[in-house]
Amino acid sequence: MRLDKLTNKFQQALADAQSLALGNDNQFIEPIHLLSALFNQQGGSIRPLLTSTGVNASQFNERINDALSRLPKVEGAGGEVHPSNDLIKTS
Repeated sequence: MRLDKLTNKFQQALADAQSLALGNDNQFIEPIHLLSALFNQQGGSIRPLLTSTGVNASQFNERINDALSRLPKVEGAGGEVHPSNDLIKTS
């Protein structure tokens, strides 16, 4: 993934997704981490876009959080997380 080809907002979302994965003790940054980061990004366009199409933001965020809570957790990962194969495929 070439970070220099990504917008600043997307780079920030990736950093937020990494922090979310670390905070949840996940070994990999999954697409759901990125979706959460993009959806909750200050000044981002994903939440307004989805709500303008009728998506209930609270329910959507709740489902994201449910999916995040089901991801495998690891102990002693040393603070390192890596992009998952699924995340790499999306880029």
